[in-house]
Amino acid sequence: MKNKLLLDLFIHSSQTFISGEEISKRLKISRTAVWKQINQLRDMGYEFEAVSRKGYRMTFIPDFYIEADIDVNLNTKILGRKIHIMDSTASTQVDAMTQAENGTEEGSLFIAEQQTSGRGRLGRKWFSPSGKGIWMSLVLRPELPIRYMPQLTLLTGVAVCKAIRRVTGAEAAIKWPNDILIHGKKVCGILLESATEDNKVKYCIAGIGIDVNLSAEDYPEELTEIATSLKLETGHTINRALLIAEILNEMELLYDRYTNEGFNPIQVEWEEHSVSIGQAVRTETLTETIQGVAKRLDPSGGLVIAAPSGEERVVYSGEVEIIKQQ
Repeated sequence: MKNKLLLDLFIHSSQTFISGEEISKRLKISRTAVWKQINQLRDMGYEFEAVSRKGYRMTFIPDFYIEADIDVNLNTKILGRKIHIMDSTASTQVDAMTQAENGTEEGSLFIAEQQTSGRGRLGRKWFSPSGKGIWMSLVLRPELPIRYMPQLTLLTGVAVCKAIRRVTGAEAAIKWPNDILIHGKKVCGILLESATEDNKVKYCIAGIGIDVNLSAEDYPEELTEIATSLKLETGHTINRALLIAEILNEMELLYDRYTNEGFNPIQVEWEEHSVSIGQAVRTETLTETIQGVAKRLDPSGGLVIAAPSGEERVVYSGEVEIIKQQ
């Protein structure tokens, strides 16, 4: 890495300030080159404080993925037993789908330090900078009819929510169908996509994006009011490898339970971790607006909304907005 000398200089400076002039002399490069290399390191996830007449100080070093760091905390038999780690990719979801088509085994995990074209539900772009989040996609091969896929989405949400709570202590909650919120701000999005054959699931890709160690300065202006990170909510840096392992551990436990006992125990856990149940909500369909109180999950995985008239409607897809009380 061409920035290695600069990086070593900061790592050995014990987080003290180093002037641009001193860096320039030590590395025998121009002040402009110093500034460019620092910005390149910022793009990789490193953070610096710059103070006039004092120089630069490194304030955050990303914990780049090492497979062994995930494996040491992994208690699964299938999930995460084959891991692909990439510095940068367009989308882990696309990578996982491509390899699933080529026959890669169930449980294969695709992780990237950075995504350049990450995407969420409804085709939205997913902001996924380098070294600070979890951007991963998991290959599943459930023996399920396609109509049960919404249940698997909800199961994934429960697993991620429980793992975040266990690892960080943050009061994460699920907003239907698959967003994880902390204090009303989104910290994680989940996207499940599947391929079918003879009306059964050929494979399913569970895409999980978590804002882990992002600082407030990392977010573009349009996301500052609606997004947050685990670091911002807890006040400290989170071990990404540990969190990934806990998500996989929890998913495998829940999936085994789902296979043996059906959706009911997953439904109970989802409702216990939900921020939607009991709230006034509103959603738009192609033909109408549905508004009322979110009561519970339907066995299919849809959200049951009770209108003021008492009539209950089931919403199966779309965006459900929680109405803030005045």
